[in-house]
Amino acid sequence: MTFYKKNTVKYFFSFFAFFSSYFLSSYAQKYTEQDSLRGSITKEREWWNLQHYSLHLVINPEKKHISGYNTIRYQVLSKNQRLQIDLQHPMKITRATHHSKNVFVESNGNAHYIHVPVQPIHTTDSVTVFFEGVPPISKNPPWDAGFTWEKDTNQNHFTATSCQGKGASVWWPNKDHMYDEPDQGIHEIYTIPENLIAVGNGRLKKTEHDTILKTKTFHWEVSQPINNYGVNVNIGNYVQFSEKFKGENKHLDCDYFVLPKFLEKAKTQFQQISKTLEAFEFWFGPYPFYEDSYKIVQVPYLGMEHQSSVTYGNQFQNGYLGHDLSKTGWGMKFDYIIVHETAHEWFANSITNKDIADMWIHESFATYAESLYLEYHFGKQAAYVYIRGLRHSIQNDKPIIGQYNVNSEGSADMYFKGANMLHTIRQLVNDDDTWRTVLRDLHQAFYHQTVTTYQIETFLNEQIKFYLQPIFDQYLRTTKIPVFETRITKNHTEYRWSNVVHNFSMPLKIYLEGKEKWIYPTTQWKRMSTLSIPKIEIDPNFYIALKTQ
Repeated sequence: MTFYKKNTVKYFFSFFAFFSSYFLSSYAQKYTEQDSLRGSITKEREWWNLQHYSLHLVINPEKKHISGYNTIRYQVLSKNQRLQIDLQHPMKITRATHHSKNVFVESNGNAHYIHVPVQPIHTTDSVTVFFEGVPPISKNPPWDAGFTWEKDTNQNHFTATSCQGKGASVWWPNKDHMYDEPDQGIHEIYTIPENLIAVGNGRLKKTEHDTILKTKTFHWEVSQPINNYGVNVNIGNYVQFSEKFKGENKHLDCDYFVLPKFLEKAKTQFQQISKTLEAFEFWFGPYPFYEDSYKIVQVPYLGMEHQSSVTYGNQFQNGYLGHDLSKTGWGMKFDYIIVHETAHEWFANSITNKDIADMWIHESFATYAESLYLEYHFGKQAAYVYIRGLRHSIQNDKPIIGQYNVNSEGSADMYFKGANMLHTIRQLVNDDDTWRTVLRDLHQAFYHQTVTTYQIETFLNEQIKFYLQPIFDQYLRTTKIPVFETRITKNHTEYRWSNVVHNFSMPLKIYLEGKEKWIYPTTQWKRMSTLSIPKIEIDPNFYIALKTQ
């Protein structure tokens, strides 16, 4: 398709432009009241627990216009009469109802307050929000939020959404904060022109035809909790093929939607999907959404981890648009989008950060999972070479953890540096079976939950039985890489850590004349007890810097 040929280079370099400009600008910006309303748990949010969405949407690709309503079911936790719903300009709320009666809507920018009667605590209630407008067009999907309106080579509409970061409220009204997911999922009802197919999340329950309006309505049902940005709709002249993956929880339904032109390529390339699911079930435990199935859907942009509906635009080739991000050769052994975005089903969709400042929980684990895929299928050496190869793209421009309560992501180093932090921690575990148990227990402990960095840190500290906090502080909260210093004084070799946080200590595996040895540097000089000045080799799997005096 000509769209891909024209945009291959653009997407490849956008990956790095995204790192250096998007993250950096978001870190440097001055935050406003709107940032706080979007990024914090306001009193108009905290009094109600989200239970279910019923999203009805009419999509007109010709006019690039959408309209519909969202019924939001919730449980009352405390008394309040103002319920915050988010919808961003230029989309508009036209009205809201409570028990079919119009209620007052008060707006402050992108935050809208639905006025409801005081309700008894623990009761369940709902409001319905009607909306319409021309949603923003994504200028650089998936990193810029909005709709992508394209056409395939046969001039059929080819449409998709992507909204991580800026938020799902760029196109539909919702409680747009990561901390609260609908406990009972979402019902997506998408009405589109009759010659097209709309693919949402979860399972397709029914399709309705309107011969007068010449439309089709697709009913997709998600039964499990889902983060807002994971909700999507993809529209195209799709063909579908399917398979069943024999996994740890018996059979997983896998459905694939691609444009007819790419069907044969997809049948070959998507053979990697079962291999990916097999590897990740080995390392992390069962796929988290057997109830809602697994899908990959072709879209006119690179791809995204929408829950149970992974979007794909990697041109049916290995690597990242045909390039090896690690520059080691191992990155060409797998399709980056299939592997990376599928890993997000465990880390992003099942385990979700409460605040986007902790997005490293999504991206560090998903990037690290790429090496675990290689280890499962090609061996540990391949995995280790690959993960170390990613270090050349680490910027150390700002901390991995972003600013809390203002919807601010941290550094793009959450990908490659975060993955190498996890790889370094694995070396401290120093046992493959134990490390696998830690990863599986981590997913089980926080299954279908929203979490904080503190929770992940505490869990790993307890499971590994080693005080990792200074290591987390070093790699997540500073831009400094630990420096292992050595110096020769008379007939001795001395060593220490420098360029580190207060009380930093981390064991280090070294090789003395080819023999493995563990040492325990601190910020104070220590002396190596040897009969002669040894030749020291540092295990390269620790992400550190070296300095010899």
